[in-house]
Amino acid sequence: MSGKYDLVIVGGGISGASLLYTTATFTDIDSIALIEKEDEIAAINSDHTNNSQTLHFGDIETNYTLEKARDVKEGAEMLAGYLENHDPDREMHDKRSKMVLGVGNEEVAELERRYEGEGFGDLFPKLRSIGREEIADLEPKVVEDRDPDKELRALQTPDGYVVDYGATTQSFVELAREEAGVDVYTGTKVEDITPTLDGYTIETTDGRFDCDATVVAAGSHSLQIAKELGYGENKVLLPVAGSFFLADDLLNGKVYTLQMKKLPFAAVHGDADVHDPSITRFGPTAKLVPALERGRISTVTDFLDVFGLNAAAFLSYANILSDRILLPYVLRNLVYDVPNVGPKQFLPHVQKVVPSVELDDIERAKGYGGVRPQIVDTETKSLDMGEAKIVGDDIIFNITPSPGASTCLKNARRDTLEVLEFLEGEYEFDEEAFREQTIEHFPRPDGIETGDTDEDAGAPLEPSPAGDD
Repeated sequence: MSGKYDLVIVGGGISGASLLYTTATFTDIDSIALIEKEDEIAAINSDHTNNSQTLHFGDIETNYTLEKARDVKEGAEMLAGYLENHDPDREMHDKRSKMVLGVGNEEVAELERRYEGEGFGDLFPKLRSIGREEIADLEPKVVEDRDPDKELRALQTPDGYVVDYGATTQSFVELAREEAGVDVYTGTKVEDITPTLDGYTIETTDGRFDCDATVVAAGSHSLQIAKELGYGENKVLLPVAGSFFLADDLLNGKVYTLQMKKLPFAAVHGDADVHDPSITRFGPTAKLVPALERGRISTVTDFLDVFGLNAAAFLSYANILSDRILLPYVLRNLVYDVPNVGPKQFLPHVQKVVPSVELDDIERAKGYGGVRPQIVDTETKSLDMGEAKIVGDDIIFNITPSPGASTCLKNARRDTLEVLEFLEGEYEFDEEAFREQTIEHFPRPDGIETGDTDEDAGAPLEPSPAGDD
C-alpha cells in the first residue's frame, strides 16, 4: 500500500478524527489520509472506558482561571453543538445536571467568590449558585446523611454533557469518509517519518505515504515522533494514569469536588455513566506510570525514548516530585491500587460526594482508565501548563492532554488554518459552514448569541486534569 496525499494525519483518536472531519468537510483539500496503528478507530484514550466522559466547559472546574475557562468554553460549545446537531437520539451523548460542591465554610466562601467576584457567573449564564434544598432536589444522595450543621453550596448548570468520545470519534470519521479524496487506514503503524523537499515520506507497516503536510495526533507518542525529527528537545512527559471506582445508581448527573491547589490533576468527582445511568463512576485517581499506554509493557521503552535518560530530565522530575503538596498526593494515589487497602483509603473521597456510601458499595473499575501525558519543561524543570502543541516545517505535533477531547473541534479549526498555510494558500476553509454545523447548534439562553471566534485561536490550550475528559 502506498499513496500521495496533500495531508496525512497520524492518529485515529478524537484529536486526529476531528481534524479529518474538519479538513475533509469544510475545506477543498484534494486528498487526505488518516493512519491509525490500532485495528479500530478510538481504541485507546478516546474509548469510553478510558476517560470520565466529561465535556469540560470550565464552569465547574475550579482549577481553571477565568481566561482559561473562556478558551475551553468555546471549544466545548463547538463539540456540544456538533452532538446536538448530529446525535439527536443521544446515542453518543446525554445531557444531565452538573455541579461543583462546596462543603464547609471555607469551600462555600471560595465558590461564592468564584461565582460573584471572579466573574464565572457572568461568563456562564446558565450557572447558578444553589443551596442545600435545591441540591437535594437535583441530587438527593449528596444531601442524605450529611451533617445538617455543615454549610453546603454548589455551582450548578444543566450543561452536564456526558460524552462517549469513542463513538464521537467514529462519527467524525464516518462523515469525513463521505467526502471524495479521503482514505482511512487502520492497523497501520508508523515506523518512520522523513522530511523531503516538498513534504514528508511516512513509512508504515502497510507501505509508504508521501504528503505535503503532516499532523501527528498520536497522544503521548506525538512527542516521541517529534523528538525523532528534532523538535521538542526541551520537553519530556510525566505520564499519569487515571483510574476509577464504580458504585450503583447514586447520582443523576455529575458532581465535582473543589480542586486541590497547585495540582494539575482532576479533583475526584462522581458521574452517571453515559450508556448506563444505573452505574456511578468515581474518580479519577492519578498514578504516575513509566509507560505511554495503560497496560502495554511495550510502551515502557517508548517512555524511556521520550524521557531521554539525561540529567535535565532527572532533575526536572526531582524538582516536580519534591513539591510538598504534589509528592504526598502522588504517594497517596499509589495506595488506591492496593487490594483491600485501596478502597478503604479512597472511600472518604466518595463520601464527600455521597455521605451514605459504605465500603461494600464501591469497587475498582477493572479495565477502566487511560494515560494522560503531562508535559515537563526541562529548561524550567517544571510542569509546562501552557504548551500542548509543537509546530514545525509543514508538520504539527499534538500531544493533547485533557481537555483535548472537549476542545477537539476548536483545536481542529486552529490546525486546519495552519495546514492551509503549509499548503501555501491552494485551498480554502469554509468557516461559516463549520460553525453552522457545530457551535451554532449549541443551545443558549434567550438573548444570548453565539460568541465570536477567539482572535487568539492559534494559541495552544493548556493541559489540565489527568485522566479526565
